[in-house]
Amino acid sequence: MTADPAPDLIEGELELRGRIMPASNATFLGEIDGIQVVYKPVSGERPLWDFPHGTLADRERAAYLLSEATGWDVVPETWLRDGPHGLGMVQRWQEPDAEQVAVTLVREGDVPDGWRHVFDGVDGQDQPVSLIHEDSAPLRRMAVFDILVNNADRKGGHVLEMTDGHRYGVDHGVTFHAEHKLRTVLWGWLGEPLTAEELAGVERVRLALTGPLGDALADHLADFEIDALFRRCARLAERAVLPSPRGEWPAIPWPPF
Repeated sequence: MTADPAPDLIEGELELRGRIMPASNATFLGEIDGIQVVYKPVSGERPLWDFPHGTLADRERAAYLLSEATGWDVVPETWLRDGPHGLGMVQRWQEPDAEQVAVTLVREGDVPDGWRHVFDGVDGQDQPVSLIHEDSAPLRRMAVFDILVNNADRKGGHVLEMTDGHRYGVDHGVTFHAEHKLRTVLWGWLGEPLTAEELAGVERVRLALTGPLGDALADHLADFEIDALFRRCARLAERAVLPSPRGEWPAIPWPPF
């Protein structure tokens, strides 16, 4: 399993059009043969205390490979290649629909039909608010995907709302840690049984890990991280429910957007 992009996206000139701000790591908008892309060079990665330095681009590529194995198209096409600032992650740009929102804040308790409540708090003006997200199949699949990759940073701004109702997830540099790190705004379904399609997606990943997916991930993750991924798949398939927060690790990323 390679899921490689077209040769021109690997070999064509990557021209930078600007820097994407704000971002924790150096992130650029670029273009390859007329196709807009996001470029994150390894040289621009900020050191983290809990992830090995220089591995975030590989983790983004690994998240795309796992997304492909689910069959859910959660992550836009992502690959590694050289660019103006050296080797980095390149991802096909996806333009979200400005008229849609999948994760938002409302007045405390004012949760409309078709939405799920996550938590209550106060906003920047000390007004009571609730964080909510839509109750949709694409977003639920993203929540399951995040459990598998052990996503430590699913902010609301990392969900792209597409015009046709599809939902893309981006910014997967802090994933695949061997220890429990799940930190997300998509807790609205906790404790609910997985659907048949969600279980099938988990099983597709588990089976692929013993073959092509496992081989492909070995180029980007440590063996013990792949072993931990396999255990997460097996545990989620056995319990067949969306989990609740656990441990001392914060359950919600901060800021949540």
